[in-house]
Amino acid sequence: MRSVIVYVEILKFLKFFMKAARPILRLGGGGILLTVPFLSFAICCLLRQLKCCRFREQDATDGTHPPEKHGWRLRVQDEPTLLQDVHRLRIEHALRKSEERFRQVVESAPNAMVMINSRGLIEMINAQAERVFGYARSELLGQPIELLVPVRFSAHHPALRASFFAQPQSRPMGEGRDLYGLRKDGSEFPVEIGLNPIETEDGTMVLSAIVDISDRKQKEERIQQALKEKDLLLAEIHHRVKNNLQVIDSLLGLQSARIDDAQVLAMLRDSQTRIRSMALIHQTLYQSKDFARVDFASFLDSLAPTLIASYEIDPSRIALMVHTIGVQLPISAAIPCGLIVNELISNAIKHGFPDGRGGEIEVRLVNETPTEVSLTVSDNGVGLPDDIDPDVTGTLGLQLVSLLTEQLGGSLAIQRANPTRFSLRFPSAKQTESPHVPSPRSGG
Repeated sequence: MRSVIVYVEILKFLKFFMKAARPILRLGGGGILLTVPFLSFAICCLLRQLKCCRFREQDATDGTHPPEKHGWRLRVQDEPTLLQDVHRLRIEHALRKSEERFRQVVESAPNAMVMINSRGLIEMINAQAERVFGYARSELLGQPIELLVPVRFSAHHPALRASFFAQPQSRPMGEGRDLYGLRKDGSEFPVEIGLNPIETEDGTMVLSAIVDISDRKQKEERIQQALKEKDLLLAEIHHRVKNNLQVIDSLLGLQSARIDDAQVLAMLRDSQTRIRSMALIHQTLYQSKDFARVDFASFLDSLAPTLIASYEIDPSRIALMVHTIGVQLPISAAIPCGLIVNELISNAIKHGFPDGRGGEIEVRLVNETPTEVSLTVSDNGVGLPDDIDPDVTGTLGLQLVSLLTEQLGGSLAIQRANPTRFSLRFPSAKQTESPHVPSPRSGG
């Protein structure tokens, strides 16, 4: 009879157990997978739930089963307790699976991954970290992270680490600074490091993603070297162009000494001032650190006294004032703009103050908008004669002003007197096709 009771109790337990465990036993396809850990738990659970109670001799009058010497009777725990054990199994199984996935992700990451605890001891590394730093995994686990930090930085590293643990958040390490790692052989290499706090049962850990950027740094150094060589080449080009223009200016000066015709001399002198203006732009670029853009304020400050000296004007009779506010022009715009200023100032000096008359010439250059420049050249001289139409004039100077304005993609407005004013507006970012001087439509 006792055997029948035990058999029935075992069947009852298995029924409860299979009913509760069915959700985690079923896998895709409807099959059942009984793993070694699961079977081990089932056996332990069975031994726990089927409690063996040895009976001693008892009086038949106490209401218990008849006394049996050295007999055994099996009892099954309640179903809720069994369900709790199965639920715990499911949670533990999910946690183990999640941890295993995490370790697989870290291990297969393309970057070196190093996890440390709050004491700065290495808890985990991946295969890439072994390759990058040259250590075996067993040599790093349990060691302080300062083992991977260059000596010149290691003294300050514990304080930086403590500050991160005080306020842990995902961020790049040492943003804006150059970081270096230390290999087993003692060599250093540039790195980028991302810090990620990880909450674990043992407290907060920090998982560091480390990237060796040696190749990128070498490429950047080669680019920087190429840029330096380019700057030297451009400086030499501007210097040579400036020297060649000065040679042409000198040749015209020598030629002028052999000419007695006043009109021809005036034409040669105008050509010399144009050449000096272009040479001055190249000189400004040669002395600048930025070969792409011309500091036009510096150019105008140098051009004004050059023109006054070229026309042998007494500075006390005609005052030349320049107002510029931080205007930088690309060379493709600087040369035509410089020639326009040269022509307008020369025009005012030659024709605006006849018979020793005094006055002022004002040049103003400002950025009207982030994309537009305004250039104004004005004087308080006699003004433009009524019979001169700037749009159809045959003089070379005004033709150049009109053509160069078109080249800049700008617009020109003229006020004939009180004061005489030429107002030019053009795009500051306009990239003209070439900085050469266009040919006039007709001679003059």
